[in-house]
Amino acid sequence: MSITRIHHLGLSVTDVEASAQWYSTVLGFHRAGGYASPDGARVKVFLRHDQLGVRLGLCQHASAPAMTFDETRPGLDHLAFAVGSRSDLSGWEERLRAHGVHYTPAASANTLDGASVVVLRDPDNIQLELIGEDEQ
Repeated sequence: MSITRIHHLGLSVTDVEASAQWYSTVLGFHRAGGYASPDGARVKVFLRHDQLGVRLGLCQHASAPAMTFDETRPGLDHLAFAVGSRSDLSGWEERLRAHGVHYTPAASANTLDGASVVVLRDPDNIQLELIGEDEQ
């Protein structure tokens, strides 16, 4: 008996269609399905990224209070995506600029592997990281 992989990650968002569009346009995900509950309490959109092999589920809850994501509260701190290498981060910075996404320029990720990180936020203020490791 073992856990073999991450099946999907689920994020609660305020506008599922706007978030799905953002993750598709900015990070290269594509829509892979979705549904709405019969009572209208929640709407989900599932996204896939060809390189990740994992789904990202975005869920809009009708009863959710109006608030922004805050990684200092218990729950998700951030979601980090690996990129090909540290040198790929400059290409990501160009892409983020082209889409008008605010980010922090590549800096040391303070990890043992010498990685660098670009930090950005999605439309709901969820902190995302793009991690580039040293090229060997």
